[in-house]
Amino acid sequence: MTFFAKLAIVALAGGVVSSSPAVAQLLPPTKQAEHVKIIKGPALEIALDSLAIVRWTSTNPGGDDDHFAIAHFGTDPSDLSQTAKSHIRLNRTHPETIFRVRISGLKPQTTYYYWVTSMGGDGKSDGVKSAVNRFTTPGAGQRIVANP
Repeated sequence: MTFFAKLAIVALAGGVVSSSPAVAQLLPPTKQAEHVKIIKGPALEIALDSLAIVRWTSTNPGGDDDHFAIAHFGTDPSDLSQTAKSHIRLNRTHPETIFRVRISGLKPQTTYYYWVTSMGGDGKSDGVKSAVNRFTTPGAGQRIVANP
């Protein structure tokens, strides 16, 4: 048997035995945590004149690996009707999860109030909600960098 024939057989067998990387990475959801708690933050990570990133750490909520960080925000603390949502992936081996949400469409030099929560990719809430916090966007062309 020639070298190329052996190579073709190995390639064919490898393709049959192994699955595609996308399929191999799909795992069933883990057990959802009974109680999820925010253990750090939320706090401003960075703010530009038109966007902000808010970050917080919670206990690992479990469930779907696909999760969403959610912020409810607005300029009036009694009307936080605007929503921002950012996708994250849980790390099953970590007891904690860092959530980050990008809030865009903001106005310069404006104070915004917000509270955060999270949910699984299936839309089910993790059952955690922060207190109301605030940040002020910088002037046009400026930025604020914080380390939450």
